[in-house]
Amino acid sequence: MAIIRSSKKTNKKPKKKQFVWIWLVRSLILFFLFTIFWVLLLIVINPPVTYLQLLRGFERRKADKEWKIEKKWLNYENISSNLKKAAIAGEDARFLSHNGFDTKAIKAAIIENQEGKRIRGGSTISQQVAKNVFLWPQRSWLRKGLETYFTLLIETFWSKKRILEVYLNVIEMGQGVYGAEAASQYYFHKSAQSLTKREASLLVAILPSPQKWDARKPSAYINRRANNIARYINHYKIPE
Repeated sequence: MAIIRSSKKTNKKPKKKQFVWIWLVRSLILFFLFTIFWVLLLIVINPPVTYLQLLRGFERRKADKEWKIEKKWLNYENISSNLKKAAIAGEDARFLSHNGFDTKAIKAAIIENQEGKRIRGGSTISQQVAKNVFLWPQRSWLRKGLETYFTLLIETFWSKKRILEVYLNVIEMGQGVYGAEAASQYYFHKSAQSLTKREASLLVAILPSPQKWDARKPSAYINRRANNIARYINHYKIPE
């Protein structure tokens, strides 16, 4: 009888471990199914709002400022080609050729940051879309890992055209201003359909810090950056 009781006790731990593994596998499967469905859904539905937009809105209220989320979706065909080319020239020169990650830009960013130069990132347009649409802005290893995962998903299921369209419609371009159309109206009082090379280059030039910089009153650094973008803007092709 004593031998039988001891065998029953030893069977409990394997059962618990088995339950944990089953739960873990099911959770991972549900995660993959949900995220893939989410990415596929946003091929045909435009993102209604992003975490960053809501966060900035609450930050403004906390600072006793008015709630402000200015945005207006503009279809890809209606966005000025100057802005599409400027975004690629200023933010992701190898956008059409990479699979979501620009290893050359990442290596260059690491070297420059180690040398103590102006801190820069190596994020591609695809990575920025993954972060802005699906995730949160605060940096962490978890967010970086999820950013990599969502970048792979959108590069797999979305076209380059869709990635650039979403990018130009959700990117932060000013205090409470998001996307090409809202930014164009805010800074230049015109639609993003008719942006000039100079105007498009200024909008892209402020993207690294849109809370700080203003396209209407560009600093010497922003002017140099915008001039450089405008100089090479016609060297880049855009998704068709």
